[in-house]
Amino acid sequence: MSVLSRIAEYEEELVAIRHDIHAHPELGFEETRTSAIVAEKLHGWGVDEVHTGIAGTGVVGVLKGQGEGGCIGLRADMDALPIEEASGLPYASQNPGRMHACGHDGHTTILLGAARYLAETRNFVGTVTLIFQPAEEGLGGARRMLAEGLFKRFPCNEIYGLHNDPLSEPGQVSITPGPAMAGATFFDIKVEGTGSHAAMPHQSEDPIVIATQLVQQLQAVVSRNSPPTSPLVLSVTQFHAGSAYNVIPDTATLAGTIRYFDDELCEQVHERIHRLCRGLELAHGVRISVELRNIFNVLVNDPKCSQTYIEAAREVVGDDRAELVDRLVTGSEDFADMLQVVPGAYCWVGHAGSIPLHNPGYVLDDGILPIGASIMARLVERRLPR
Repeated sequence: MSVLSRIAEYEEELVAIRHDIHAHPELGFEETRTSAIVAEKLHGWGVDEVHTGIAGTGVVGVLKGQGEGGCIGLRADMDALPIEEASGLPYASQNPGRMHACGHDGHTTILLGAARYLAETRNFVGTVTLIFQPAEEGLGGARRMLAEGLFKRFPCNEIYGLHNDPLSEPGQVSITPGPAMAGATFFDIKVEGTGSHAAMPHQSEDPIVIATQLVQQLQAVVSRNSPPTSPLVLSVTQFHAGSAYNVIPDTATLAGTIRYFDDELCEQVHERIHRLCRGLELAHGVRISVELRNIFNVLVNDPKCSQTYIEAAREVVGDDRAELVDRLVTGSEDFADMLQVVPGAYCWVGHAGSIPLHNPGYVLDDGILPIGASIMARLVERRLPR
């Protein structure tokens, strides 16, 4: 492991920043305290420009190197999840029902560490744009930043991000060139039937029975309507109906998610869902409404940027710990929206741990902080050499 020596010198400060952010998690578009910390640190470390209020709580720093040149964007997310923390850490969440269960506190701190190093050394020619994004967890933070002119105000030639991985070996870095993480559609389906006394179900058009049929039929969309060589996940994650033991309700609602790597296949799945619902409407004489919302695009890593990123990582973690892989991740990431506008790449960095992301007991290993910051800093120095 070859963490940049200057970053290693202030590792304790990075850990303290991360623990502070972890103890005060904020949900998407509510990251006022976190963004204030970010802006304060950037100002204090001499970043040339610090812009706040982008997409509500986003922060963008602009760092000038030695002379004119290209521009590299580095991005981190800042939001937490609506989860009650059960990690038992001494710096566990002080905000009930909120937790940094995905490690965005670590991502923010990693980018801060890279920013401090680059501001001190200026060992590059051109510009570095430091993007601290709000609301990654399904709330559209990246799309809002783009809609507010992120890359018009701060043009970038390339952009890079990373994510921690508690289930990989510590210091293991991987990138999948091309399609790497799934796009996602969220769906809400409402079955409007006719309620009745539970003792006289023949007087109803029971929405629970109809919705249950729909859950079963939706499972066949993947197994019987999509090619087995095209990865697709459809999960029903919510089912709500009724409020009494002796009443058949008027309505039942379903919700869930579709994960995909092929836009055309996703459109076919959307149409199949509509057809299933129309069929049940006709069969039972009820009304079924369907809402399908694209939340994440497929994340596509640029092959050349992927190679550049992995070479920078090898300088930090070693040749045997940084590799290009052929691995699709069915989770989603709204950095994909930025990659649709500017070429770049997104890597995974392993750290010690055994509890997966989005779990109340998840713990981020602080050892990832100087590693991630060093990778980002070396990437800039390689792409914008003096």
